[in-house]
Amino acid sequence: MLELALDARRGSFHLRVNCRFTSEWTVIFGPSGSGKSTLLRQLAGLDRPIRGRIALDEHLLTDTDRGIYLKPGRRHTALVAQQPALFPHLSVTANVAYGLAALDKQSRAVRVDEMLELVDARDLATRRPQSLSGGEAQRVALARALAPLPRLLLLDEPFAALDGTASDALLGRLQNWISEHRVQTVLATHDATDAFATGAEVALLREGCLAALGPADEALASERARLLGRIGTP
Repeated sequence: MLELALDARRGSFHLRVNCRFTSEWTVIFGPSGSGKSTLLRQLAGLDRPIRGRIALDEHLLTDTDRGIYLKPGRRHTALVAQQPALFPHLSVTANVAYGLAALDKQSRAVRVDEMLELVDARDLATRRPQSLSGGEAQRVALARALAPLPRLLLLDEPFAALDGTASDALLGRLQNWISEHRVQTVLATHDATDAFATGAEVALLREGCLAALGPADEALASERARLLGRIGTP
């Protein structure tokens, strides 16, 4: 379970969220500028709130009242952003292995192979990021994020460069892996298809505030009605 009580600013943008994510998968849905990426940055520890508290399974990540603020590297959290940000001087294999220094050589090799298999990228193992397509780079970035077995996985539009078929296939494999490893996952998207495809709990953001939280059919009902109203307006 992920508990949030945040009052945060990023530039002129103001985020105010107070809720609990109880599902294994939570989809943060909203248009550009609604606060999705800002919320993920708070969860990852990349930004500090003005006031707030974040707890993952009762482990405090942020609590401004108690002076607690775990740095990103201590949160056991992985963030996959829209830009893959792979290390250009390292091969795909070395990129995926980057966060596995605590494992011995053989264990690292096994883990990297498992992750590349998961994202269907084993054939890319020896290549450098400069030679990858956008979709290939996003798959490798996902493998790198999953390799250390995070407790919290944050996904910011990670499948944007993949076509529909490839995105659906990867999402299905990812859901199975996350369920097996019990990783709390938060996926930010502006595509309602992602919300329905995962069968996830959906948090609807509007202008930095939580407008709805619950199953996709319920949380997105007002959004769907609003869009249909626009279409029907002459």
